[in-house]
Amino acid sequence: MHELSIALSILELAERESERRGGAHIEAIYLRLGVLSGVVKEALVSAFQLATERGAFEACRLVIEEISISGYCANCRAEKPVHSLQCLACADCGTPVYQIVHGKELEISALELA
Repeated sequence: MHELSIALSILELAERESERRGGAHIEAIYLRLGVLSGVVKEALVSAFQLATERGAFEACRLVIEEISISGYCANCRAEKPVHSLQCLACADCGTPVYQIVHGKELEISALELA
């Protein structure tokens, strides 16, 4: 379950930022999670709860924004959503999409400080 190591890394980054800000209490961590990131959202939430059971982050919330897949469509000459995970083609014209623009994200987007 690599989600536990990801949860621990997220907490480590948050802890460093808290220390950088004079020990500010972190109430929530906002995360952008792409469908193609290779991380299972439910497993990450469970791992985060386990990692924060005791200690400074016990009351910290993990807020996840799920990012859907979009890619550059050469036919439409624009970023477009794709049909599905199984069919990486432009949702508008059906042209195969070879350049993924969004959907691979795994990033902390914000911290809510008290």
